[in-house]
Order: sequence, then C-alpha cells, then structure tokens
Amino acid sequence: MAAPSEPLLKKVYHESCPGCKLDQKNEIQTGIPYKEFFYIWVVTLCSALPIQSLFPYLYFMIRDLHVAKQEEDIGFFAGFVGAAYMCGRTLTAVLWGAVADRYGRKPVIVISILSVIIFNTLFGLSTSYWMAIVTRALLGLLCGLLGPIKAYASEVCRKEHQALGLSLVTSSRAIALVIGPAIGGFLSQPAEKYPSIFSQESLFGRFPYFLPCLCISLIAVGAFIACFWLPETLHMHHDKDVEDGSFEALEASVGGRSDSEVISESTKGRGLASSKSLLKNWPLMSAITLYCVFSLHDTAYAEIFSLWAVSDKKYGGLSFSSQDVGLVLSISGFGLLVYQLLLYPLLVDRVGPIIPFRAAAVLAIPLLACYPFMTNLSGITLKIIVNIASFLKNGFSATIIIACNILQNTAVTQEQRGVANGISVTAMSIFKAIAPAGGGILFSWSQKHENSSFLPGDQMVFFILNVTALVGLILTCKPFLTVPSTKSTS
Repeated sequence: MAAPSEPLLKKVYHESCPGCKLDQKNEIQTGIPYKEFFYIWVVTLCSALPIQSLFPYLYFMIRDLHVAKQEEDIGFFAGFVGAAYMCGRTLTAVLWGAVADRYGRKPVIVISILSVIIFNTLFGLSTSYWMAIVTRALLGLLCGLLGPIKAYASEVCRKEHQALGLSLVTSSRAIALVIGPAIGGFLSQPAEKYPSIFSQESLFGRFPYFLPCLCISLIAVGAFIACFWLPETLHMHHDKDVEDGSFEALEASVGGRSDSEVISESTKGRGLASSKSLLKNWPLMSAITLYCVFSLHDTAYAEIFSLWAVSDKKYGGLSFSSQDVGLVLSISGFGLLVYQLLLYPLLVDRVGPIIPFRAAAVLAIPLLACYPFMTNLSGITLKIIVNIASFLKNGFSATIIIACNILQNTAVTQEQRGVANGISVTAMSIFKAIAPAGGGILFSWSQKHENSSFLPGDQMVFFILNVTALVGLILTCKPFLTVPSTKSTS
C-alpha cells in the first residue's frame, strides 16, 4: 500500500518570532485559550467604559460648568464633548493599526490602557468646558485599542475558536453598556445623592463627576496589569515565506477556504492578496460604509436619548434623573449581553448574518417613531415602556454592528487585518464624531421649536434618526452591498 502523500507546504516556525511561538503552542493545545480570552475581555471592557459612562450625567455636567446661557443650549454644548473622543480617535486609528502591524499588538494595547488611566481621570477633574473637551480628545487620540484588539482576538487562538474570540470583543463592549451607564448614573454627583457618605466639601463634592471616572480608571489599572500576561501574536520575521515553501504566509485569517484553494491562489500569484489595495476591496469598503452609517445612527441615538430622557417634559422630554437613565441603559445593556451570547449566535447559524441585519434595520424605524409619544405616559408604565424600547433598539443595533464586523473580517486576509481595522475604525470614528455634535445641535434646536406645527421638536429629532436608518437599510441592498465570497461567516 502506497504511503500517504506529504503535505505540499510545510509550516516553518522561527525561534525568535513571538507569533510563531504562539502558533506552536496552539498547535499542541487544541482547547480554548481561556486565560488569553479573559485578558481580551478585560482590556476591551476598560476601553469601552469611558465611552458609555458619561451619557447619564453629561447633561448635568454641562449645566454645572456654566457654559450654556440657557437651558435649551445645554444639548448643543454636550454634543461637542461627546464628539471630542471620536474626533481624537479619527486622527490616529489607522496609525495605531499600522503600528500594531509593524511593532506588535501588545504595545498598542498597553499604550491605550495607559491613556484611559490618565485622561479619563483628568476628565473627571474638569473645571472648565474646554478642559473636558481636551481630555476627551486626548483619550480618543491615544486609545487606539479597538482595531488591534479585534486582530489580536482572532490571532491568539486556533481558527476554530476565532469566532468566539471576536465575539468576546463585542460582548465585552456590551457589558460596558451595562456597567458604564450604571457607574455614571449612580456615582455622579455623590454629595447630592449620598450626603451621609460624601460631604459637599470633600473631593467628590467639589468634583461631582470624578467618582465614576476614578472607578473606571481603577478598572483600567487592573487591565494594565493583565497586559503583562498577554502573549504577542504578530509574526516578526521578514523573510519571504512563500518562496521558502512556508504555509503560514498563505493562510487566510477567516476565509473559510480549503487548503487547496489557498495553494491554488498562491501559485497563480504569490502575495496577491497581501498586495491588493484595501481601498479597492469592495466587499470591505461596502461593509465599512454600512458600519459608518449605522455607527452614526447609533451614536446620535445614544446622545439624544440621554439628553431627551433627562430634559423637562415641557420640552418634550421624560424628566428622568441621571439614576433613571443609568438604570434604563444598564437594564437594556444586560438584556443585550444575553441576546449576544445566547440568541444571536443561534440566529446566525440558522439564517446567516444578512437577514437579521436587514430585519433589524427595518424594525428600528417604527420603533423610533414611537419614542416622542412616550412623553404622554407616566409612572411605572412609562419606565416599563422605555426599558422595553431601549432594549429592542440596542438589540437591533447590535445585530447590525456585529453583521458589519463579520463582513469586514471575512473580506481581508491576516496580514491586512490591522490596517483594515484601522481604516474601519478611522472612518467609523469620523461618523461617530459627527453624531454627538450633530445630535446635540439637533436636540437643542428641537427644544426651541417644541411648538412647531409640523413635526414639533422631539418628533423632528426622531424623524431625522429614522431617515438615517432608512439610508442604511437602502445600502444593504444590491448592488451596493457585496458579501465576501466565503462559506464561513465567523
């Protein structure tokens, strides 16, 4: 009987390369790398908490900084504080992705966590409007974690565990939706809420928004310590692996293709995938465009919802306190976490990511149209309806954003992942920077036109949000959206 044929390509490991060392470890240990996944979860959580935690108290912070001359202008100024973080991230996201591809994922992760510790703390100590904007902008500028951590999550494990690794990034950010608003809502203004514990003359009385920022910074300190146990995943050798017959340079990160297909492609044109311009990769570009449009929509909604909920009913709001808003966001965030971990994977296994994506975009439109009429409710009925609506809206948003991430990851190969995620984060950050500023301006305008005959104030705000959602829905249709040609959606 003939001996089995030898593999066409043999995988070559380099002793000094951290990526090769990790590959060797994963080849031997076939199980889920729980320790590394836990570290990913922690560092992603602490980078997402500063984004979510300020919304419950932002309205009151701007009021206390005395920058708005009248109550109707608070939303205008709050929008720019919300936009500052994304403006900073826009300027450096591609740079951080390139640094991660050149020098490793771990250095970028460490720098990002340090920026959270420093600038999130300083934001809580803000004594002026401009100090708040500058510290938020610097935080966004130096926290380049989102792109590299996605690359890291898919590289630190075997291929069969990549979907789990990427889902941990998403679920950790979902947990930030639970913890962040709760920290911001319940720990801001502690001298007013808990006078028996904090006095007005204490540090937390003089800086009423420092306590939630301090708590988040302490979590970041724990994440910074955890970074020391993170193994590097980047392959740091510059020889021509394909010419040497190595298999590693030919592996696709999440392609779902067979080895024979990869080998066939490599023999037709070595290095073709890695040299192809990402900007000409239409499946990637169409997925990034959708990601940007719905990120704009979701960020504007997050800004407007918090401002609308705490504003007075005479302006079309709900007259909620910061605790009420924090509780609503935390409850919906917890429900979202359960949905992402238990329900969404089953849904995608059955029908794929595109059908739920489009269904969520459609259902979000009538849901948002109902929001202005909630002002006619009161008491427990109002709180139940608002919680249900918030959970559904966040669930629809998560369905859309996860699908966009899946499409982006299946559109590129391993060596392109850092820069591709950097491009995605940069483009998304531009839209997320526009969203809070635009949402704040729109909200401020709406409060001054509450008695308009056509689409009065609050109705106009949610109408504009629905127009954005409709544009995104249209962009999910052919010929605009091009789904990557892969059998796997993980």
